[in-house]
Amino acid sequence: MSFKRLEADDFVISADSISATLWSNNSPTLNNFFTSSVQALGSSGNYYLNVFVTSSNTASSEFAIAYGNSAGSGSANYNNLVNGKSPSSTIYGQYQNLVLGDENIDFVFGNITSSEFFALSIDRARYKEKILLGSLTLSISGSSGFVTLTDNSAYVSSTIFNEAGRVYQLISGSSGVRNSSLDINGYTSASGSYGWLLPDIGTILLNPKALSATGTSGGIGFLYSGSAPATGTINTSPNFSLFRAISGSGAFKLNSEETITSDYIFVRPRSSEFNYSENPSFISGSTGEVLYPEFINSPQVYITTVGLYNDNNELLAVAKLSRPLVKDFTKEALVRVKLDF
Repeated sequence: MSFKRLEADDFVISADSISATLWSNNSPTLNNFFTSSVQALGSSGNYYLNVFVTSSNTASSEFAIAYGNSAGSGSANYNNLVNGKSPSSTIYGQYQNLVLGDENIDFVFGNITSSEFFALSIDRARYKEKILLGSLTLSISGSSGFVTLTDNSAYVSSTIFNEAGRVYQLISGSSGVRNSSLDINGYTSASGSYGWLLPDIGTILLNPKALSATGTSGGIGFLYSGSAPATGTINTSPNFSLFRAISGSGAFKLNSEETITSDYIFVRPRSSEFNYSENPSFISGSTGEVLYPEFINSPQVYITTVGLYNDNNELLAVAKLSRPLVKDFTKEALVRVKLDF
């Protein structure tokens, strides 16, 4: 076995962005939407509503719908003697901490401060690292029509960050292209943007005020109840109202993205290096001499494996060549080892 210390210029790091479909049906667009009555009527149903691509009992969740309200509207109070403390207020507080990092900061969609929102949380198993910018097309129907939403990543010169990472406004349009029928922002200033896209945590926040506005104001007349649903029912909850609005339009397009970092290591056997083998068949076991005279002045070996060691002589990685590489005093080689992580 022969060793050679690698130099700084033998290492090159490269990063490539890889996009892929997000939904479990391996399609970029989700057209079928189902819920589970077991989940919806269970304890978790007070907080969120899981959405599936099929009605199968073994189906995996695609995303969840949750409604947050700072005053606790839209869900029953934990204790009838304490107003404003309910699952919706808990959801609001959780997203305040997760997204804003401060329970005293409000959500501002466009230029409008809001005390409520709908959250579409993409199941973590659906995407690899983050949401692919410009891939969003979300259609939502209401009493006065429907709106198709996308993100404004193609129209901002600088990116806004908060505790959840990057923040982009939701605007009218599809696949990253703005609807020119509204103002230059892609939404109306009276009701603010349609929400936020938080690509680094796989979450979409929807602004109810923008959706419930009239058609002339850029809204769709989206209706939802601000009061708690009756016990044992789900079809009057805010979460189920949004589910009907999304499933009624039948189009939710989204892709994922991940950055693959590759570490390239260039191993360069020079003409005078790695020409002899330590294989026992190469030398005599009793005298230690080379068995075949022609191997003394004109040896020929085959490189099949490259091992990468640290300074403590610990093997860290092994690279196998696709075919043996012949090596002698008249040949030099360049072996590129690629490590993906």
